[in-house]
Amino acid sequence: MTRRVVSRLSAVAVASGLLAGAAALTASVTASTLNIVLGRPTDRSIVASVMADPGTEVYLEYGIVSGTYTSQTVVGTASGGDPIVFDLTNLRANTRHYYRARYRTRTDADYRIDAEHSFFTQRSPGSTFSFGVQGDSHPEREGKMYSPDLYAVNMTNVAGRQPDLYFALGDDFSIEKLLGKDLLTQENVDQVYRYQRTFLGILGNATSVFLVNGNHEQAAAYLLGDRYDTPYRDAPIFAGKARTTYYPLPAPDGFYSGDTMLVPGVGLARDYYAFEWGDALFVVLDPYWHSPVPVDNGVPGVERPRNPWEATIGDAQYAWFKNVLESSRAKYKFVFEHHVLGTGRGAAALVHSYEWGGYNSRGTAYEFPSMRPTWSRPIHQLMNDNHVTICFFGHDHLFAREKVDGVVYQEVPNPADDTYTAFNEDAYDPGSIKLPGATYDPAYGATLPNSGYLHVTVSSDRVTVAYVRAVLPGDEARLGATNGAEAYSYSLLTRSSTARN
Repeated sequence: MTRRVVSRLSAVAVASGLLAGAAALTASVTASTLNIVLGRPTDRSIVASVMADPGTEVYLEYGIVSGTYTSQTVVGTASGGDPIVFDLTNLRANTRHYYRARYRTRTDADYRIDAEHSFFTQRSPGSTFSFGVQGDSHPEREGKMYSPDLYAVNMTNVAGRQPDLYFALGDDFSIEKLLGKDLLTQENVDQVYRYQRTFLGILGNATSVFLVNGNHEQAAAYLLGDRYDTPYRDAPIFAGKARTTYYPLPAPDGFYSGDTMLVPGVGLARDYYAFEWGDALFVVLDPYWHSPVPVDNGVPGVERPRNPWEATIGDAQYAWFKNVLESSRAKYKFVFEHHVLGTGRGAAALVHSYEWGGYNSRGTAYEFPSMRPTWSRPIHQLMNDNHVTICFFGHDHLFAREKVDGVVYQEVPNPADDTYTAFNEDAYDPGSIKLPGATYDPAYGATLPNSGYLHVTVSSDRVTVAYVRAVLPGDEARLGATNGAEAYSYSLLTRSSTARN
């Protein structure tokens, strides 16, 4: 986002530590007049969310030839800090399109010309394309696992490779420092979401951004009902409204399927959704908007339930997920959630548990039939039976890969951790699998420290996952790591293939 917009962040929010680093961004974040984030791409359209100084008039020109623009949007005017949302329509499927913004500030007599950007519409089966995944940027943890300078380096690395799609797996918009400090307002929550655009805007003008809800976002249903007596009932409304205002997230239509739930004060939650792109199915899950109890951490005064069976993705989401997996004929299937179970550490150590595996925490009693009587099978079994290729998740703050049965569980590294730590590495113990009858392939066990993102290339005959490191210039020699280099990669040819390191 622009330095100009960042400078408008309130002093109280910065002082509270909510927007760590907001007032100390260095030149590694490029100053620009406009901040553009693309989203909701289809075969024939895409949405551009544009932020600019108040009073700025903006319109977009676009076409399929660089420098030649055959279509343009209407003119929008920036006001109130909210983005101008443009729908680019009548596009050509499986085609690179070029666009640029024309804009005029309050003091300009004529329209200025912004840089040209490009994007792809839905790829056809058989096409080769790429997407990126990051996890847990945690801007509120500066000095512990977050550096704004390193985050900008990571996003610049992503922009240099220009994947079609980019998934942020949650814990990118923590509002918890607002709770209990009399700072929980819509404006302060909005600032959390605007601040992320500082970085997502580095890549978002050419890559469509998809958000996955995390536990620290507190966009969660348990606060909405009467079960808990808490002063923080507005927290999920403020968070949900900010998410859907500042990011063009998918909603059910002819291209996307997903959640039809309407949240008062928010509208469509836009939390779980699915679509196909090239030879791949993409599915995003969210337990937080559908569990009547906290899935992980609650707000002050609200603890997790003693019986983890109470936390759930919900009957409606399960039925939708089952239908999406069973009806798709895509060659590759990718699932994204903030974490297995939405809580805990590790993957193989947890997939036996509760909704994911049907057993109790020790793996000694199969409780699924009585606890989920209307579900056909646990989530892991559902994914395995329907040939899910990779389940991507965050929460644990490192690069870690495991394989249970045919499903690769891929924990995603932090994109901005300048301590370069492999947090929670001990949760990825090859001896931790407790799912009776399941197979654990030790050849797939791998852990690496932060920071960076995953760059995933999909072609007709394989999927290749590359861990692209983000390293500050002064740290490369000390770490023996090069910024932008691939620290680890592997390929999957089919569901039965082995990793190629």
